[in-house]
Amino acid sequence: MKLRPLHDRVIVKRIESETKTASGIFIPDNAAEKPDQGEVLAVGPGKKNDKGELGAMSVKVGDRVLFGKYSGQTVKVDGDELLVMKEDDLFAVVEK
Repeated sequence: MKLRPLHDRVIVKRIESETKTASGIFIPDNAAEKPDQGEVLAVGPGKKNDKGELGAMSVKVGDRVLFGKYSGQTVKVDGDELLVMKEDDLFAVVEK
């Protein structure tokens, strides 16, 4: 199944965080926090302004982004857990 987000929404796949600390201690799954980084898989066309013009999106497919731990709506697609959220819910794009 392929998703196409509407308006100013983006589809993000969480990037799993490390399960081992720098000192070598393994973190069990039940103690690990939800990752707050992800990769943008799809981007909507944008949001219309007061004049009805479509505003360009600030993110593109493939961008690595930061977001709140409880941001977005979780959906399962083909066994993958994805997040659908508004562009406003994103905090930043991680530059490489």
